[in-house]
Amino acid sequence: MAQDRRPWFKTLFCIRGSVIRAVMPRVGMCTGFALGITLLHQAGFAVSWPVLSSVVPSLVLGLLLVFRTNTSYERFWEGRKLWGTMINTVRNLARQIWVSVDTSRQSKEQALKLLLGFAIATKQHLRYQPCAPELTHLLPPAQIDQLSGMNNPPLEIAFWLNDYLQIQQLKGRINPYQFQAMTQQVNILVDTLGGCERILKTPLPLSYSIHLKQLLVMYCMALPFQIVSELNGWTIPVVALVAFAVFGVEEIGLEIENPFGCDLNDLPLNEICQTMERNIQDLITLTPSIETNEQQAWQITALR
Repeated sequence: MAQDRRPWFKTLFCIRGSVIRAVMPRVGMCTGFALGITLLHQAGFAVSWPVLSSVVPSLVLGLLLVFRTNTSYERFWEGRKLWGTMINTVRNLARQIWVSVDTSRQSKEQALKLLLGFAIATKQHLRYQPCAPELTHLLPPAQIDQLSGMNNPPLEIAFWLNDYLQIQQLKGRINPYQFQAMTQQVNILVDTLGGCERILKTPLPLSYSIHLKQLLVMYCMALPFQIVSELNGWTIPVVALVAFAVFGVEEIGLEIENPFGCDLNDLPLNEICQTMERNIQDLITLTPSIETNEQQAWQITALR
């Protein structure tokens, strides 16, 4: 059982993170309309039209809502998989650089900071936010100034990573096979960035969103006419409950359609980047065997 599982009743009455605030204006509109129809019915007006039940069949509306939610969740889950790929790639490339590149620790630390900077810059890029304030503790001022003028800062950082690997290969600090493997890892990072941009810049077709909203309003407005003769005063709470249900499902789809934002229902990108930063900090504290052997050899030579 997951340790962070939320208490059932606490989740039931949780307002923060739910779609209640977002759908309340629409629910209020439908409830007010139901109140008017109920008052007209009680006043003797012929407002009971059960025939309207066939205007928007419940099955059709349900299928449209399910399709809307499934499409949004597919985008959400694909975004999470892409960021999972980024986490694994950053870890693998950081480990390979730290162990395989035969250069100073300071040089390798800077390369690892570039890796972390790529993840943070990607997060800020997907949120349409400047990345410079988030990178001041990782990159030198000259690089940060250069990133500020770029349309796609993560791509520039990927260029720097590739350039770093190319220099190490030319200086003989990594062999061609290691260079090819590390370059492939950088390519995966760029592919991950492209996948996230594809989700971000490919919204659901506008015509579909408009049609679904129109059907939802038609269904909720026709509902009082269908049930007022049988439920009388209970028409108002029933319409409010149905409106809350159907508009809530639609709003959930809207919430998770773009999973890279800052809302509670979006991916926890800040926490993901912090996890990668802790991983790299832990890696920096380790000493590769090649460095240990060199230090031991130097100490033996000094003793002689």
